[in-house]
Amino acid sequence: MKVGIFGGTFDPIHLGHLILADQARQSASLDQVWFIPTGEPPHKKGKRVTSAHHRMKMVELAIANHTDFCLSQIELERSGPSYTIHTIQALIEKYTNYQFFLLIGADMVKDLPHWYKIKEILQFVQVIALGRPGIDLEGLSPMILDRVTWIEEGIETNISSTYIRDQIKQGRSVKYIVPDAVGQYVKEQGLYGS
Repeated sequence: MKVGIFGGTFDPIHLGHLILADQARQSASLDQVWFIPTGEPPHKKGKRVTSAHHRMKMVELAIANHTDFCLSQIELERSGPSYTIHTIQALIEKYTNYQFFLLIGADMVKDLPHWYKIKEILQFVQVIALGRPGIDLEGLSPMILDRVTWIEEGIETNISSTYIRDQIKQGRSVKYIVPDAVGQYVKEQGLYGS
């Protein structure tokens, strides 16, 4: 089975995430995409992040009607920082007959050299970079570029979770930016100052 692993803070998950995941699934002929909310995002130390429980629930609601999408709690079940290498190693150990692909936004490719144990990550998985063409890749090593598959076709999304949180704080609607069930959950739980 070919599985795309799509990690993220998902604070909150939005339609852009779902669009990119589906584009990757179709373009790379993936059987499934697993959404993996980060437990403790190492790149967001000192920043306020919504509780893991709420972020997990929002992902669950967002993908409920998508049979090719699954929720994995692997990072939420671990304590300490959520490093991609640990997640990949645990998945490979548990699912020995699966082939995993790491899904990231194209804008994150330039940051790969700074990822914790990137060489090991690239030994285990092929990276699929989604959308946002025009990224400056000057200076990236061939080791990284050779392990990245680019998917540029499809719908461009410039939606960000930060923008959504700001809209909610200002009392504005996010109806066409997040799945309806997620918007309802945010409202019911009073998240992001709603």
